[in-house]
Amino acid sequence: MNSLLPTYGPRTIEIAQASGSYVTDVSGKTYLDFVMGIAVCGTGHRHPYVQQKIEDQLNRVWHTSNLYLISGQQRVAEKLTNGTHLTHAFFCNSGTEANEAAFKLVRKWTQKTKIITFTQSFHGRTFAMLGATGQEKVKHGFGPMVSDFIHAPFNDMNALDWIDDETSAIWLEIVQGEGGVVVAEASWLRALQEAADKHDVKIVVDEVQTGIARTGTRFAYEQTPLRPHVVTLAKGLGSGIPVGAILTTPEAATVFGPGSHGSTFGGNPVAMAAAEATLDVLLTPESLKHVTDMGDYLKGGLSRFVDGERFVEVRGLGLMIGLVSTEPVADWVTELAEVGLLVVMAGPHVIRFLPSLLVTKSEIDEALTKLEQILQKEGVV
Repeated sequence: MNSLLPTYGPRTIEIAQASGSYVTDVSGKTYLDFVMGIAVCGTGHRHPYVQQKIEDQLNRVWHTSNLYLISGQQRVAEKLTNGTHLTHAFFCNSGTEANEAAFKLVRKWTQKTKIITFTQSFHGRTFAMLGATGQEKVKHGFGPMVSDFIHAPFNDMNALDWIDDETSAIWLEIVQGEGGVVVAEASWLRALQEAADKHDVKIVVDEVQTGIARTGTRFAYEQTPLRPHVVTLAKGLGSGIPVGAILTTPEAATVFGPGSHGSTFGGNPVAMAAAEATLDVLLTPESLKHVTDMGDYLKGGLSRFVDGERFVEVRGLGLMIGLVSTEPVADWVTELAEVGLLVVMAGPHVIRFLPSLLVTKSEIDEALTKLEQILQKEGVV
């Protein structure tokens, strides 16, 4: 008898060891990992500097709660906000929790309830965030959703018609990860910003998957015309140690005062050690350029499979990349694992590539060779 609730599909691989871009399962088989915990292990598996900082903290103190000062929180907040218009942070444990905090914040901040999110978005699995998510498949069977969310078309100027003086916030991803690695268009984002300014509407950017250098900048919004009031983070922030955060503009400090929100485990010393070390590794000019360069290299390699028939597009930013097919890709994802390459779907027709942000050209070449091997077997190339 399996004592686990069946909330996940069949899982056949159990990872026993991991280092850098490679993992080994319990049978001894090694895989090149281009999933990285779904964009979590940006520094790769067990980066030695990050691991040392975590171990150092484990030898001091693990948990105190937010009844006491945790100096790592201030250091991480400064690393995340320095050089931006954002000034304050709140730490929690996951992307869903970060988005829930943002939801509470903009409701209290604006005293309005109408929030515009977008079709094919994904913002989490708590009940409010199910309502925020623009995908019906995650809502099936749970009854009426939180009614404040309106799902407008993504990358569509008609979305502007939904924005008015009764709107609390516009909430979006710069790249829709679970929605198919769809990148927001600059002209559309510029129009959203202008509409938000006109109607005094807050902008919330969900950077749970795109943040912490995944797209080649600290945050993906930095490549756009947007100036968000709230940014939500998680996934890549702790190199695999659970940590989430919201970043805000100064005005939010008068909205979220003592007692307005909290988290028992949020910002605990171990999480902050992991986050601080992760930012030390990734938020350097050299690392950010590496992400951009390797993203271009991977996209260039994948583009050779685009034939206009089976594969029609390569899209994404940095090292968040999708290969778009006219056919379901689930079987290809399974076959790639069989030859030693781990990738993940982004909807039924997109193979998503999320390697370590420190991935090398030789590792990308290896991934492309394995993909070509599978496609040749299927008679695609």
